[in-house]
Amino acid sequence: MKVLVDTCVWSEAFRRSRTQESSSNAVHLLELIRDGQVLLLGAVRQEILSGIRDVNQFLRLRNYLRAFPDFSLIAEDYEAAADFYNKCRSVGVQGSNTDFLICAAASRARAAVFTTDQDFQLFAKHVKVALYSGRTRVK
Repeated sequence: MKVLVDTCVWSEAFRRSRTQESSSNAVHLLELIRDGQVLLLGAVRQEILSGIRDVNQFLRLRNYLRAFPDFSLIAEDYEAAADFYNKCRSVGVQGSNTDFLICAAASRARAAVFTTDQDFQLFAKHVKVALYSGRTRVK
């Protein structure tokens, strides 16, 4: 099973101070990395690297993330993301363009989304996206 990892999970894993929940997410991320199951979108890569003030820290993190090739997006991913946005918006559920692009890419790849963003729970009620929780998919 492939898993598309959202920015919030990567950020938790890279933080020095961790809660029990974020530590658990970091362990799951490491297992996914070890098992070769991680998918990374270019937009998520950009979000992870944005805002890092220390040049050396930026370079270290950039070099680390280069081990994960970008999951290539196609025109249909952008169209599906717009469709997901419209479906969710029609029932009062809001989300960012990047979040819906994550959903669309994961749907096409038949991958689960690993996120701590609760908005994805709402999206999953209205669009076809599987959510990752530990070693299982949650829909």
